[in-house]
Amino acid sequence: MSRFLFVVPPLAGHVNPAHGVGQALLRAGHEVAYVGPEMHLRPLLGENALVFPTGTRLHRPQSDHGLAAIRSVWDRFIVPFAKFSLPAVERAATEFRPDVLVVDQHSPAGAIAAHRLGLTWATLACSTMDLGEPLTDLPRVHAWLTGRVQHLWDKAGLPADEYLDLRFSPHLVLASTTAALAGSGFPDRFRFVGPMLAERPNQPDFPWEWLDPDRPHVLVSVGTLADDVSERFLSEAVAALTPLDVQAVFVAENLPDLPGHLIALPRVPMLDLLPRMDLVVTHGGLNTVCESLAHGVPLVVAPIRHDQPINANQVVAAGAGVRVGFARADAGLLRAAITEVLGGPGYRVAAARVRESFAEAGGAAAAAAALAGLVTEEPVSTGLSRSTS
Repeated sequence: MSRFLFVVPPLAGHVNPAHGVGQALLRAGHEVAYVGPEMHLRPLLGENALVFPTGTRLHRPQSDHGLAAIRSVWDRFIVPFAKFSLPAVERAATEFRPDVLVVDQHSPAGAIAAHRLGLTWATLACSTMDLGEPLTDLPRVHAWLTGRVQHLWDKAGLPADEYLDLRFSPHLVLASTTAALAGSGFPDRFRFVGPMLAERPNQPDFPWEWLDPDRPHVLVSVGTLADDVSERFLSEAVAALTPLDVQAVFVAENLPDLPGHLIALPRVPMLDLLPRMDLVVTHGGLNTVCESLAHGVPLVVAPIRHDQPINANQVVAAGAGVRVGFARADAGLLRAAITEVLGGPGYRVAAARVRESFAEAGGAAAAAAALAGLVTEEPVSTGLSRSTS
């Protein structure tokens, strides 16, 4: 039996995969704990999870788009949260004494703590924004981003001549996708396991009797970070779907006066609902994309920021959906995209191919096995002791 400590940010799309792997490790007889803001983690992990709290730090909203959004997420969230949470992460690691730290790619405090304490650590990559180096074709942006990572290393007082990129563990990088979407050519330590799913606690109720088995079903979700730009898009999606002979579920609030074949709910039991869906309309977050494809459901993707354009392009390249422009998508454009995917059997066939690649990759169980394998391996030396000084 080994111990695994997950360092995760307060974002559902990052906590849910960590929970999936954590559940697989628990089933295998290991001990698991998490470190992060408890008020965000507890509802997603359940009352029985062991959580070491970091406290909660408010961050400025991330309303930028395109390349500016990459700067925004690092300067307004990743860097300040890493600095804020580092003492709590180190305390948790010292108290729990994990055999392996499992560090979300956007929680570099975990990687810093691992270097300071001389711990073996693995990266959990729940986003394609930092999976590989997608920005190498934009050298100025790439240099700026690597500079932010270097800044965190330097501020932590780690030796300059031992610098390692905090986004990529030298031991193991677990990615919640597969080569069917992300392509190939990654180093051997990158393991593509597909979506890391598990039964989720505190799931909301759903009016299952409302679903008509004789009509196609569409799910519309634009994610938890899209609140500042979603109102117009959702209104256009309502207008797009109203004349169609479908039933549509909107993951949204404040959508009044919907016709009877459309409903809006603030939360849905996503993993239970997806098998009933024929199409997902989404902003393109990696979790929504991969969870949909894990159930063989094709997509209409309207990316907003961060890794979402990358994910949208991967869906299109796989033949599992179409991409539309979020800012210019009106009812007519969305209706055309929805009817194209619903009426084109090739999209569902392609989505099924991706689903098969996910099943072969092994998901949470494969990730847990890879992590357990790290315990028996010799750690990669960083030249650092287990002292926190």
